[in-house]
Amino acid sequence: MIKRTIYIGNPAYLKLFQNQMLVQEPKTKEKLGSIPIEDMALLMLDHHQITITTQLISRLQGNNVAVITNDAHHLPLGMMLPIYGHSEYSERIKHQLQASEPLKKQLWKQTVEQKIKNQQKLLQLFDKSYENMDLYYQNVKSGDTSNMEGIAAQHYWKYLFDDFTRARFGGEPNNMLNFGYAILRSIVARALVSSGLLPVLGIFHKNKYNPYCLADDIMEPYRPFVDKMVYNYISQNTIPTELNREVKAYLLQIATQDVVIDANVRPLMVAVTTTTASLYKCFLGKSRLIAYPEFD
Repeated sequence: MIKRTIYIGNPAYLKLFQNQMLVQEPKTKEKLGSIPIEDMALLMLDHHQITITTQLISRLQGNNVAVITNDAHHLPLGMMLPIYGHSEYSERIKHQLQASEPLKKQLWKQTVEQKIKNQQKLLQLFDKSYENMDLYYQNVKSGDTSNMEGIAAQHYWKYLFDDFTRARFGGEPNNMLNFGYAILRSIVARALVSSGLLPVLGIFHKNKYNPYCLADDIMEPYRPFVDKMVYNYISQNTIPTELNREVKAYLLQIATQDVVIDANVRPLMVAVTTTTASLYKCFLGKSRLIAYPEFD
């Protein structure tokens, strides 16, 4: 069963009732709805007048639900995950810590290669200039020491959108991309915890201020799936200057987008768990390849 992504953007009182998240009107305590905890994967809280009980938080963490809070600009600010999400947690962390530098460099090479492949496929899908991406893909070295990821990105962003510069605080549709990537990052971090891995220990990213280095590594080949959703939206609608509920609801559907992984079509959220499970096998020494998604 595909887990659900829940978005709450109004004042609400959230509590646990019969293993469900009960949503009530804050003042009258009128029931507005309920969701079984076991059906949830992500919970986004997007209003400063939302109250949530610690009992509910504990149950959400016990079921590996990622709780995301937004800032005053309605963009994801924080994420709450359980400390561990696998019965073999200490054993798996040991293998993660013991991963050699050559292995991590090879895993990053695979990651960059698949990201460029997916970017190329997306450019081709939208009839954009894609041929040069072959050259970038073929020249990725161990650890991507020649920075083919960055060179490919310059080409990709030049042609994917018209008159566009990719920047975190740049003009639209950067706002849509940022929101979609934040959701994707949460999905990946949740899957890493489920696989018994520490999201903070990256294979490439090593920023000491970043608690989700490994999530930022593993999400790279998944980014083009967010890009595809943004492209499709702005092709049919006015580019939003602010992210309203309609846009957020649309981008939250990234979890259920179909991807091809291991020759099977799977919802993205399911595919991510396949990726993180394959990563652990690499740390364990049973495999040298990470399973990454492709466009169908």
